[in-house]
Amino acid sequence: MGLFLYNLFLPLGFLFYLPGLYLKYKNRPGYKKTFAERFGIFSPERQEELSGLQGAIWIHSVSVGETVLAISLIKKLLEEKPEQKFVLSTSTTTAQELARKEKFNGRVGIIFAPIDFPWAVKKVFRLVKPVMLVILETEIWPNMLYCAGKFNCKTLLANARLSDHSARGYRKLKIFFAPLFEAFDQICAQSENDLKRFVSVSENCRIMLSGNLKFDQKVPENLPDAGYEQYFGTGKKVILLGASTHPGEEKLLSDCFISLKKRHPELKLVLVPRHAERGNEVAGILKNSNLSFFRKSTGEKFTPAESGTDGKADGSIDVLLADTTGEMLKFMKDADLVFVGKSLAGHDEGHNLIEPALFDKPVITGSVVKNFRFIFNALNEVGALSTVNGDDKLEETLEKLLNAPDEAARLGKLGGEAIRRNSGAMRKTIEEINKLL
Repeated sequence: MGLFLYNLFLPLGFLFYLPGLYLKYKNRPGYKKTFAERFGIFSPERQEELSGLQGAIWIHSVSVGETVLAISLIKKLLEEKPEQKFVLSTSTTTAQELARKEKFNGRVGIIFAPIDFPWAVKKVFRLVKPVMLVILETEIWPNMLYCAGKFNCKTLLANARLSDHSARGYRKLKIFFAPLFEAFDQICAQSENDLKRFVSVSENCRIMLSGNLKFDQKVPENLPDAGYEQYFGTGKKVILLGASTHPGEEKLLSDCFISLKKRHPELKLVLVPRHAERGNEVAGILKNSNLSFFRKSTGEKFTPAESGTDGKADGSIDVLLADTTGEMLKFMKDADLVFVGKSLAGHDEGHNLIEPALFDKPVITGSVVKNFRFIFNALNEVGALSTVNGDDKLEETLEKLLNAPDEAARLGKLGGEAIRRNSGAMRKTIEEINKLL
């Protein structure tokens, strides 16, 4: 009955979702050539390609963050099962582009994840005939799970997390969500609290504590340098990186930067908005603040006195607007201080704190990050974070770190050590996959 009602109202819900989907397709960069696959439309060439991957393990991710984990998981599985085939699906164009940059030697097919209409999902199952469906984090789609059961495909929810807010909503609709959780052959929870929240919705779901796959992330081999010299010149500089920023945070960082630069003339700012399509908006903020900047996506150079699109940065600018995708890690690698976004200016969900810690970088974040509390706690309990208790405290926090570079370096090292101590989730997840195969 639950699935019947879901499919009855799905078209109506999709009508409300469609404008947002179109705007994301139109404005967000990335790979778009095969976007029709989201509606179960595959060209004859793609159908032939996917038919050659029958018996694959289908790994489904959503955006760039989950796709990075999916790629790492596939690489580890290929080391142990070199003959195994895989299909990797993503929901966003930026994640699709990231996945397609990987060279898997024909062992992995990359597709857009079908929207959860029965005909679209069945099309993928008929083409690929996967032996297992591995879903990352929170992508729980009823028709996808139903089809997996019909096609005798094992299912595993990897790196599973469930927020307090979602758990409360799911408990209110327990009659619908409990069977969904129980449909998984295995759920691998990120933390003890996530496990408890899943069980509060469904006592009968098959769940174990695996840890967080993000702790098993490694610095990519041959990661290029950020090339900051081409933007800021060759003189002494201290790089403040605003990573995965959201609306309001760019203005906050810009204001702090203007004030701090009076006392720290070597300071430079790099902004990497979470959504690259916000580049125009962020560029407008920088112009209104009279900050000289170079916009990486368009090659625009702006100074308060003049602006142009000569595609060059001659070292005279103060800000790099990196409104691109897939380059965050290289900018992080050569930064001195890293502010992790979606944690100030009215935001409290947070973002992945592990990436800067991988590079032993001092991390600055808001004091509340609801979606990454386990990672936050793992770093904070060893004193590896500089937490900010409100927008008006950001400049003060940054000032302390700028005045004490040795202390900043110590915090970064503590964070890196904490990440390495918490690794191991990849091994546990692979063991569960092997048990189900």
